Amino acid sequence: MRRAILALADGTVFEGSSFGAEGETTGEVVFNTSLTGYQEVLTDPSYKGQIVTMTYTQQGNYGINPEDVESVKPWAEGFIVKETCLFPSNWRSTESLMGYLMRNRIVGISGIDTRALTRIIRDKGAMQGVISTVDGDYAKLVKKAQAAPTLVGRDLVKEVSCAQPYEWHGELWDLDNGGYPKTDKDAKKKFRVVAYDFGIKKNILRNLSAAGCQVAVVPASTPAKDALAMNPDGIFLSNGPGDPDAVGYAKETVRELIGKKPIFGICLGHQILSLALGGKTYKLKFGHRGGNQPVQDLTTGKVEITSQNHGFAVDLDSLKGKASLTHINLNDRTCEGISLTDKPVFSVQYHPEASPGPHDSQYLFKRFTDLMESEKR
Repeated sequence: MRRAILALADGTVFEGSSFGAEGETTGEVVFNTSLTGYQEVLTDPSYKGQIVTMTYTQQGNYGINPEDVESVKPWAEGFIVKETCLFPSNWRSTESLMGYLMRNRIVGISGIDTRALTRIIRDKGAMQGVISTVDGDYAKLVKKAQAAPTLVGRDLVKEVSCAQPYEWHGELWDLDNGGYPKTDKDAKKKFRVVAYDFGIKKNILRNLSAAGCQVAVVPASTPAKDALAMNPDGIFLSNGPGDPDAVGYAKETVRELIGKKPIFGICLGHQILSLALGGKTYKLKFGHRGGNQPVQDLTTGKVEITSQNHGFAVDLDSLKGKASLTHINLNDRTCEGISLTDKPVFSVQYHPEASPGPHDSQYLFKRFTDLMESEKR
């Protein structure tokens, strides 16, 4: 394999093997602790602007299949693994992970000490980096990493959101028949939902559909009046990449929607809702990314193991008197969920659709439909 180099903005350099496309890429270097799910991670639009390190040692052993992608293409800027499997073994696999990266022009590096890299990110924080297979000058690569733009102040939503509205027609995995069935054209869904696409994942849409929702997906820039003109029973605010404070148009839109229809937000949608309420967000040191984050639901006392992917968080103090805290992260006590007491509005920081990940939090989709049902009466 061709040589590849990873250089971090703090001056640290790793040398390994090229894994994916040839070339050079920059982005914020982060780590994900999931044991599986590299395909879903790569195609999650929330990773736009980031180079992802997988902490689990071997990646690619079950290959790639076109059914499990979470969006139209991979969005990660680069991929870092310790060991790659070149010959996957799985009945659903249609190509190798390396072939998939090459086909989609994603630059990657393998054969480096990902544990050492993760410790650097954990101790010093997520930082800009560069992976290159074409430049062997360590000093130049470090300077490129230092010059790369950070995520703070960048609106990446506009780069991943859909260009035109569309109707979603898809259901959850059918275990008996082995596949993701299309929604029956004659099926009658009880609720009509407008979903704002800040970088939405397919499995969110599948879960909404399974909960009885007919879903219309709209671009992030859709004005509130246009969404309301579709006569929805509820509004959904999706996940997405980058700095929530940079997506000012979405904040203003959500502010107009509050009180008009029931609202459910996930991840970036949760952050944008908090900003619309007058709260503030801040950047976490290294973020939460993986399928093993413990969260407590303060309304029930139950603890959920959750799937997460975010580098910003809501400032709890900024929401005092504006929203109630409903969920909290048991690792660092950060805000994981809020609700309004006088309006049918709630959100969570984590991913209840959990693809990949645990299913502890799927009850939140029913909570959304229950809110819509109560507003119908």
